[in-house]
Amino acid sequence: MSSALTHIRDIQDALTRLEADAARIEDCGMRLGRRLATGARLLAVGNGGSAAQAEHLTAELVGRYDGDRRPLAAIAIGAEYAGITAILNDYGIEDAFVRPVRAHGRLGDVLVALSTSGRSPNVLAAVRMAHDIGMASLALTGPAPNPLASLCNDAIVVDAARTATVQEAHQVVIHLLCAGIDHVVRSRDHIAPAS
Repeated sequence: MSSALTHIRDIQDALTRLEADAARIEDCGMRLGRRLATGARLLAVGNGGSAAQAEHLTAELVGRYDGDRRPLAAIAIGAEYAGITAILNDYGIEDAFVRPVRAHGRLGDVLVALSTSGRSPNVLAAVRMAHDIGMASLALTGPAPNPLASLCNDAIVVDAARTATVQEAHQVVIHLLCAGIDHVVRSRDHIAPAS
């Protein structure tokens, strides 16, 4: 079997396993939507490809996912390169996300923490800070058990061996969360669903 076909089948297998969590993912998106609709902020953190996905998630919320709705407060921690590199230089890697979460997070906000391994020390530290200031937390990780899934209030776990496969499934999860968020916000604002 070619490596391309193996890769595609790995993604299909991961998504098939994720089907068991479809209702829970949808519910999670709607819970996020209820928070955001009432003024809470969503902060998102991750390293590398997960950082890019954190940016993708926040872009969908500040902009739009599928159809029009009001912009929602969402910040990708790590997208502010000057700030992050200054923190890395002055405080070290473990505090890379702690200080921005402390600066931007408020009681009632939510932190979405992405890590394919579920073991990134700076992501775990960010979640601990979020909890200290009264934020809720949602983990998107690879296979469980892992420290991040255990630490967060809720976790969506992708059961796949390869990092690339986990990240590709996380992209699907992000879009499912956005669909739930959009549904709640449009309903509250009396906006017709996207056609």
